[in-house]
Amino acid sequence: MPKNIAPPSSSTPATAFERLLSIMDTLREQCPWDKKQTMESLRHLTIEETYELSDAILDGDMSEIKKEIGDIMLHMVFYARIASETDLFTITDVLNGICDKLISRHPHIYGDTEVENETDVKRNWEQLKLKEGNKSVLEGVPVSLPALVKASRIQEKARGVGFDWEEKSQVWEKVEEEIQEFREEFNSVNNEEIDRDKAESEFGDLLFSLINYARFIDINPENALEKTNKKFIKRFQYLEKKASEQGKNLKDMTLAEMDIYWNEAKKL
Repeated sequence: MPKNIAPPSSSTPATAFERLLSIMDTLREQCPWDKKQTMESLRHLTIEETYELSDAILDGDMSEIKKEIGDIMLHMVFYARIASETDLFTITDVLNGICDKLISRHPHIYGDTEVENETDVKRNWEQLKLKEGNKSVLEGVPVSLPALVKASRIQEKARGVGFDWEEKSQVWEKVEEEIQEFREEFNSVNNEEIDRDKAESEFGDLLFSLINYARFIDINPENALEKTNKKFIKRFQYLEKKASEQGKNLKDMTLAEMDIYWNEAKKL
């Protein structure tokens, strides 16, 4: 019978973590599914768990947040266990590594550096990364990040080294400039065919500038868009439900008919 599967009578963060490590060792040695996993096979599952945590955070569901944190914690332990089997690194190496990095990156706490605000902290963080060997402040932005999140992170990192607008009014002027340039691509004369590549490029510039403005007014663009997604889904499903109750199919309804239910959903 595997050991340490029941919680101890007096649990601490250390004993709870030891329990997880013990269970992970047992599963890796005895469970056919766990024995078969590799870092590559776990990767897509980890991404899925991260998005599930993100959903729970946006929903404000603390019970789900706790559960999803546990799922992600399991994945981190799993990766470390796999690495330890070929003597690459252990969970102890992982934990000591992040502790050392946090101490090194916070000289205003663990050293003599003085800072006045959050901006100074971020600027120091990026400068320290360059001293550690990074050739660009943008190296830390994962290539596979969704484009919206990536744009936000790129802008944050550029700001960390002082490359930024001074006033939000300047950023909004840039937004208006990009709107005009995008609009001009569709105001073609003599029915000329639209240059789709150029229009796409202008639209990308517009999105990038809007994300930049959101950052200036302290709005997370990813969160904002996802909340709008959820709002639209909720209203649209209300529309579908009401249409079904009337024995109607959406594709057979007029827009005016659908708007009645849509407006009801907005009031709800």
